[in-house]
Amino acid sequence: MTWWESVVLGLIQGLTEFLPISSSAHIRVLGPLLPHGADPGAAFTAVIQIGTEAAVVLYFWKDIVRIVGAWARALTARGASWRERLGGANADARMGWFIIAGSVPIVLAGVLLKDVIESGLRNLWITAVMLALFAVVLGWADRMGAKRRDEGQLRWRDAVVMGLAQAAALIPGVSRSGGTISAGLFLGLTREAAARFSFLLAIPAVLGSGFYELATEWDTLAADAGPGLAYTGLAALVAFGVGFAVIVWFLRLIKRGSFVPFVVYRLVFAGVIVVLLATGTVAAV
Repeated sequence: MTWWESVVLGLIQGLTEFLPISSSAHIRVLGPLLPHGADPGAAFTAVIQIGTEAAVVLYFWKDIVRIVGAWARALTARGASWRERLGGANADARMGWFIIAGSVPIVLAGVLLKDVIESGLRNLWITAVMLALFAVVLGWADRMGAKRRDEGQLRWRDAVVMGLAQAAALIPGVSRSGGTISAGLFLGLTREAAARFSFLLAIPAVLGSGFYELATEWDTLAADAGPGLAYTGLAALVAFGVGFAVIVWFLRLIKRGSFVPFVVYRLVFAGVIVVLLATGTVAAV
């Protein structure tokens, strides 16, 4: 991998991570089309996501500090009932618990299915099917969802269901934001509430996965046949800068617009992948 290829991959990661179009699918497809001609791998993808998740932490910093503080105070309050420790009437404390509860499914799936995720599920035929299938799901959710509840009205069921949707996004093509936002819309959340919780929910899982892969796949990333640690870091840095701008733009967009353009894009992208596979331009595995 060259420096400019790492910049391109970081740019694509930053542009696609927060949009409901699957960043992992884009990285998986683009890698073989670059001069180095190879799938960058699941470890590279997970590590450069540290960059985009750092953008989330920066954007939501005040919210994160408020939520963590409220959660800690509720948990350690003297003489508090279990209801009060679990948030009670404090929406910020509850949000902390909701993020923890919603993170459990992806942690379990990531640990139990690590080998499958890093090999079989990266088949591009599966990616194309998931892009098309969840395009329909996103469109249906955007059309049918009541869009009446905001963040302050989140419930335990919402956190668990959106957590399960996030776990499904371990399959390239599903899209972490697309899956969780779709679930939120089906549950009656507004577009903005679903997106904001989706972004907050991703922080523990993405950062945990990224740093785990960095620690366990250090030698693979640094090997001659790998992407290289310096280039991986460069891609993550580019993803951070671009990702922050995309968060700002996306949250403004969904206040006044629908997800239809993203539905159309997913279907077109799925078709492009099928053409690339059918013509032998890229290999499925």
